[in-house]
Amino acid sequence: MVVGELSQEVDLLVIGGGPGGYVAALAAADHGIATALVEKAEVPGGVCLREGCIPSKALLHVAKIIDEASHAEAFGISFSKPQTDVTRLRDWKNGVIRKLSGGVKQLLAGRKVDYITGEAYFEDSKTVRIEGGEVSRIKFKHCIVASGSRAKLLPESLLPRELCWDAADALKVQEIPRRLLVIGGGYIGLELGQVYAALGSEVTVLEALPNILAGADADLAKPLIAKLKKQMKAIITGAVLKGAKKSGSGVAISYELDGSQKTEEFDRVLVSVGRRPNSDNLGLENTQVKVNDRGFIEVDPSRRTTDKRIYAIGDVAGEPMLAHKAMREGKVAAEAIAGKPSVFDPACIPAVVYTDPEVAWCGVTEAEATKQGLNVKVTKSPWAASGRAVSMGRTEGLTKMIFDADSQRLLGMGIVGAHAGDLISEGVLAMEMAAVAEDIGVAIHPHPATSETLAEAAEAMFGHAIHGAH
Repeated sequence: MVVGELSQEVDLLVIGGGPGGYVAALAAADHGIATALVEKAEVPGGVCLREGCIPSKALLHVAKIIDEASHAEAFGISFSKPQTDVTRLRDWKNGVIRKLSGGVKQLLAGRKVDYITGEAYFEDSKTVRIEGGEVSRIKFKHCIVASGSRAKLLPESLLPRELCWDAADALKVQEIPRRLLVIGGGYIGLELGQVYAALGSEVTVLEALPNILAGADADLAKPLIAKLKKQMKAIITGAVLKGAKKSGSGVAISYELDGSQKTEEFDRVLVSVGRRPNSDNLGLENTQVKVNDRGFIEVDPSRRTTDKRIYAIGDVAGEPMLAHKAMREGKVAAEAIAGKPSVFDPACIPAVVYTDPEVAWCGVTEAEATKQGLNVKVTKSPWAASGRAVSMGRTEGLTKMIFDADSQRLLGMGIVGAHAGDLISEGVLAMEMAAVAEDIGVAIHPHPATSETLAEAAEAMFGHAIHGAH
C-alpha cells in the first residue's frame, strides 16, 4: 500500500493512535498482518500521551519536587522558595511529549505500519472514508476501533464552555491562576489540583458526592486527603453546582451546601467530571456494530463487535477507561485477527491515582467485598513500621490485602504511599498467578524497602507479621 493514493486496501485498519490503537497496530504487524493506522493528529499517542497521562505525570513530578524541597527542612536541609518559569516548565513538558510521540512513530515506521493522518468515517462494514487526509478511502478485511474518549462537560446552562477548562486546557499550563476551582474530586481532578497547588494556585475542590476519591477504600484515601487539606484552600463535598457567570476576568460560581446557597469567585474553573466514549461521528450506524445506551461499543471476549469484521478496544469499548487496559485489549484483538485463540480475561486491572502520596489498588476492594458479602480476611501493614518509609519521612503509607478467608487466596490489594503505583504490580502478578498468602509471605523482599510491607501484610493473615503489633 502506498500512502497518497486516493483509494487503498489493507488487511487491518486501526482507527485511533492512542495507547490501545498503536499497540494493536504494532502487535498486528508482528503477526505479519499488513496494517494501516488512521489518526487525526500528526503524531501518535492519543489523549494519554498528548494531553493526559504523560503530561500530567510530568507536572506531578515537578509538584513532588517542590513539595519535597519544602519538607527537607525537617532533615536539616533548607532551600529558598521555588521560582516558577511557566514558559520553561511548559517547554519541558512539551518536550517529554515530543520525545515519546516521536518514539512511537518510529516504532510504527519500523514495523511498516502506514500512518495516515485524517478522520475515519465508516461507509459500510468494509470501507471507511478518510476526511482531512491525503488518502480519501480505505477498504479493509478487518478493523480495530480505538477512538478513545473525551472529557465530559457540564450543561451549557449550568457552566458555559467559555468559562471553564477541561483537563487538556489545564495541562497546557498557559498560566497559574491565583484562585482555581476544581469541579470533581476524582483522580484527574485531584492530580491536577495538586499540581496547581504546588505551583502556587489557591485551589478549591467541589465534589457532589459525600467523599472525594470515591472508588478507593476510605483508609487508603485518608492519608491523601489529609495532605490535600494542607495543600489546598478547601475541599467541599456534598455540594451541588447551581450556576456560573462571568465576573470581571474571573468566574462567579454558585452552589448549594447543606441547604444553603453560596457564591464564590475564581480566576479559573477546571471541570473534571469523567469521560465519554468517542463512538459517535464514526458512521457506525452504517455497520452492524452495536453501541449501548452509554455510548460504549459492545464487544465479545476477543474484542470483536457484533460486526464480524470490526473489533473495538480501549475507552470506546467499556470501562475502566485506562491506558493499560487498552494496551492489553489491543494485543488480544491483534492476536484474534491473526487467528489465535486470544481473549481478554485479566484477573484484575490495577488503578493508580498519581498524587503524592499515590493511591493504588487491584482486585476487589474492602468496600466491594463487604457489599458482595464475600467471606474475606483483611490484613494491613502500616508503613510506620517500615525502615525505608521512616528513613524517607514517609510513614503515612499503608499496605492492605484482602484474602479469601477459606482458601487464603489473594482477592485484592490496596496501597497508599510513595510509589504505590509501582508497588501494586506485585499484587497484580500475585492475582494472575492465583497466589495465596503464604506465597507472598515467604517470598524474600529486599530490606530496607517499602515492598516489605507486602510480605508483612501477607504474614498478618496468619497473625504473626514480624513487625506488626500484637
